[in-house]
Amino acid sequence: MQIGPYRIEPKVLLAPMAGVTDKPFRLLCKRLGAGLAVSEMTTSDPRFWNTVKSLHRMDHVDEPDPISVQIAGTVPEVMAEAARYNVDHGAQLIDINMGCPAKKVCNAWAGSALMREPLLVARIVEAVVKAVDVPVTLKIRTGWDADHKNAPEIARIAEDAGIAALAVHGRTRDQQYTGIAEYETIAAIKAMLKIPVIANGDIDSPQKAKAVLDATGCDAVMIGRAAQGRPWIFGRIAHYLACGELLAEPSLVEVRDILLGHLEQLHAFYGEVSGVRIARKHLGWYAKDRPENTAFRAVVNRAQTAQEQLQLTRDYFDALIAGAPPALSVAA
Repeated sequence: MQIGPYRIEPKVLLAPMAGVTDKPFRLLCKRLGAGLAVSEMTTSDPRFWNTVKSLHRMDHVDEPDPISVQIAGTVPEVMAEAARYNVDHGAQLIDINMGCPAKKVCNAWAGSALMREPLLVARIVEAVVKAVDVPVTLKIRTGWDADHKNAPEIARIAEDAGIAALAVHGRTRDQQYTGIAEYETIAAIKAMLKIPVIANGDIDSPQKAKAVLDATGCDAVMIGRAAQGRPWIFGRIAHYLACGELLAEPSLVEVRDILLGHLEQLHAFYGEVSGVRIARKHLGWYAKDRPENTAFRAVVNRAQTAQEQLQLTRDYFDALIAGAPPALSVAA
């Protein structure tokens, strides 16, 4: 898949997820096979660009090309300035968020709420495309609700305004993440556009990725929640799409080493206190399919230092590797 001057290979992408796709996670997913990893949603409001949160979200030092940064907002001129600012700070692709279903985002008429205002969508997209000399992409849902599935209209507006690629989540905003994603709307959009279209929603295995690509004719798939605790899913999907062969799931040793490396990167990126806190959700995702998950989380969440967190995690996986029940005692 080609987006502007960038060849995106393999055609499996990490979806932008607030609070998840930070720099350590993006780097990990790229290393494990993602063809592109989009940043967390960054605000277009310049009053918040120098907050600790925004500075972390806008940190792209040593990140592999191409660097894709997602921006959110409602005012065309403000969005244009945010795009310029992020390009000046390393962004090589700008992604516009019109897919986030979160109440606090939609209540401000940003995210998927914008799909209710096609004229405003056109103004925002045109302003951002004109503001920067890098490709601009867009992420949307199928519509606001079942009675207003206007994604094809928004898609046409986006292509006409110069959007370089479009990602579509197969749910309406009011579905949030419930129910089952549908791909008929995505297929219809792909059939009518010339730009690359990326399918998103409920893609959680190599077989599902191929089935969705076959059903929609899309150029790539985008993985969101299925990558939480399973960042190796990108490499497995890429291999299956290329060879038709299913790779084995990683061994416990491999999972342990991936997780410990991820924890160390989180501690280094955020500092010990914040890194330990932020790492807790990732620990839960990595262990979620294990029967000891609840007990593991109860214990490891009490770790207050990076060393404690690493040691508890290492001990847990070492016990599983040895075939012994993990000794889940409260950390001293």
